[in-house]
Amino acid sequence: MKLCVFLLVVCLTCSFEFGVSFFSFGGKSKPSIPKTMNKKSSSKDYDIIVWGATGYTGQLVAEYLARNYGTTNPEFKWAIGGRSTEKLNALKETLSEIDPMAKDLPVVTGDSADAASMAALAARTEVVLTTVGPYQKYGNELVAACVEAGIKYCDLTGETYWIQDNVERHHEQAAATGARIVHCCGFDSVPSEMGTLLLAEHMKRVHGGSLEEVANVLVDASGGVSGGTIASLLGQLDVLRGLSREEAARRSGSYMLNPAGDRPEGAAGWDTGDGGFGYNRELGAWTAPFVMAAINAKVVRRSNALLGNYYGAPFCYGEFTGTGGGAAGLLGAAGATLATGLAGPLLYFPATRGLLQRYLPQPGEGPTKEARDNGYFVFNLVGKGKTEAGAPVTLRAEVGSREGDGGYKETAKMLAESALCLALADLPPRAGVLTPASAMGLELVKRLNKANMFFSVTEDSLAPESIISKSLGPGLLGKKPNGAEEEEKAPSSDLIRGGEKK
Repeated sequence: MKLCVFLLVVCLTCSFEFGVSFFSFGGKSKPSIPKTMNKKSSSKDYDIIVWGATGYTGQLVAEYLARNYGTTNPEFKWAIGGRSTEKLNALKETLSEIDPMAKDLPVVTGDSADAASMAALAARTEVVLTTVGPYQKYGNELVAACVEAGIKYCDLTGETYWIQDNVERHHEQAAATGARIVHCCGFDSVPSEMGTLLLAEHMKRVHGGSLEEVANVLVDASGGVSGGTIASLLGQLDVLRGLSREEAARRSGSYMLNPAGDRPEGAAGWDTGDGGFGYNRELGAWTAPFVMAAINAKVVRRSNALLGNYYGAPFCYGEFTGTGGGAAGLLGAAGATLATGLAGPLLYFPATRGLLQRYLPQPGEGPTKEARDNGYFVFNLVGKGKTEAGAPVTLRAEVGSREGDGGYKETAKMLAESALCLALADLPPRAGVLTPASAMGLELVKRLNKANMFFSVTEDSLAPESIISKSLGPGLLGKKPNGAEEEEKAPSSDLIRGGEKK
């Protein structure tokens, strides 16, 4: 595994900019987020507990839910949780500025390190949404409790070693108990997951074929990094440092998160390094390594495996940062690639790490509200495959948001909507240690689009509107031309089909 891919974001301190937009995306009128939805009956006290609600990202999640759904929604019940009753009550005061009824929001306390405490928490809810990280330090007892209780769990971890541990420890038991443990429900890896799923679904529905490769390029973004993210990234290095050479080799590789029987050998191209320096002809842009590729690419590959190679087999996936065309783009890609190469060693060795940490955000610190509100991100995906008749097809997808930075404001949205999807949508009967795509499918796309993230699929032979209609179903990407709302039907195959519970 290329360590530098994990750590370039750290070297860029608390702000990163990619001034490399080669596609513009027009703003859409803001669709309303539904305040009511169907749900199954439950004997649990809550549908969702937001665990770690007083932390940096946890508070953003709580604010998102309060602002968009209210703290006393009649269709689902949620609570905030953490270690300190005092801090949780202070958060309720903050939330009351958004929704005066926040004074009635339930509070749940517990200790992440105590197995009995986490078991008691899991017994009270249908879904646990947790932002308490680093997860490899604070998440083990909670995951085990959710698996034992057979409930649903979602987080925003990017700690691949910890995810791998959970796959090995818990996947079979979770499948037996009916638990759905869904990691990576934020900026890593929801855009990558949903973009690839859209391409695969379009290829199946329109052409009866499958994908052979997908290149996912971050073409435009602005945002920031929190101290908690940095702590998680450094924790990954600490895990690596403690492994023997043999163990490091076993626990690395492009397919490290795949089931043991589905790890292709001799994979070439992007799959040997997740993506890096090069030139993308379809986008007309030079590319450099993308800081989250080493996480996202492995999650996408696990999704393909869990979905029975629904995307394709063989299937090659890579992620990149776009730096534009021409000489300027070439220089930008070369510079970013060099910075990536230097980042890993500088943060791996304790002497240089200590020097750099003085200038990096500490746990509990993060981007300002202004930086979060003014942030944005846009991914362009290029998928290549063949029709049922064997004819080559090139597809493009665009995924992103202009409403906030990907790392925090929009991550809070993605995580909150993932929890609501798990709690309220009629999802495929799949359990285990899952991924966003394998657990929620296009139901999550539908929710996020209603919340003003944008998704589109195009190809040369058809106009974007007809592609969207064929891929996603009428009305999925907004309102009818006359403004009337249209009922949305599940547009996906049996593998990823879902709908609201009746």
